[in-house]
Amino acid sequence: MIKIRVPATSANLGPGFDCLGLTLNIWNEISFEPANKVTYHANGQGAEKLNKGTRNLLTKAFTYVHEICGKDLKGFNIQAHNEIPMSSGLGSSAAAIIGGLFGANELLNHPLNENELLLLATNMEGHPDNVAPALFGGLVVSVTSDDEIITRRYDIPNWAIVIVKPSVEWPTRVARAVLPKSVSRVDAVYNIGRTALVVDALRNKDLELLQKVMDDRLHQSYRLKHISGAISAYKTAKQFGAAALSGAGPSIICFVPFEKAESAKAEIMFRFQEHGIKAWGITTTPSKQGAHRI
Repeated sequence: MIKIRVPATSANLGPGFDCLGLTLNIWNEISFEPANKVTYHANGQGAEKLNKGTRNLLTKAFTYVHEICGKDLKGFNIQAHNEIPMSSGLGSSAAAIIGGLFGANELLNHPLNENELLLLATNMEGHPDNVAPALFGGLVVSVTSDDEIITRRYDIPNWAIVIVKPSVEWPTRVARAVLPKSVSRVDAVYNIGRTALVVDALRNKDLELLQKVMDDRLHQSYRLKHISGAISAYKTAKQFGAAALSGAGPSIICFVPFEKAESAKAEIMFRFQEHGIKAWGITTTPSKQGAHRI
């Protein structure tokens, strides 16, 4: 039997639309034990949805590696303990994909290197912004180029990161559907410069700079207005630190001083509750580790 851990991730990080991703200290743990057939069982976040059968992203990714490597798929009992909320903007699908790919690669004695795993994960996910940090850890900038994924990874100092997720239905297809088909050159330039400065601010733990450059014109405003209570919660988060939608939402991510983390979490959650929306909150930190065996 082997056991692995796969982290949550937050993508976009304000202006870094579809190219920035940060690893968070929120983890799914997955064990793989030989059995007569492939079975799957989850507990924790999303268990009620995931336990309806064995065809999910994790088992698909696990099977995918065997097919790519020309290996017979033997029986395995797969057990997952999930701390990453589903449909949250925290990379739950990326964690499932990386969990299946990484687990299979470990069991098969590493026929694939990290870059090959990343390419397979991107083929499954559609873009690398979450799967890259889930695999590598840290802050990752990633772009697609022909048949490769170009990445740069950076270690990030220890920050307090507040995550607040409202209890609303917000599937990825809806989050994508509300975006405009094109953007102006002015808005594109606005994001390009700020993305470079977000990377610099995160690497140097410069909260003052991060607060100035975390704004976005490509996706946040279009999405916030469709999430109940999100505009009010976002404005409150900005009063405490550097705030953004996490990924495509609906979660809000906020970088704050450690001493303000709990009050920031409580106030952001309260803004959702004012609109009749229950909210889940957590204070966490960046992780230098991506998927790994334990």
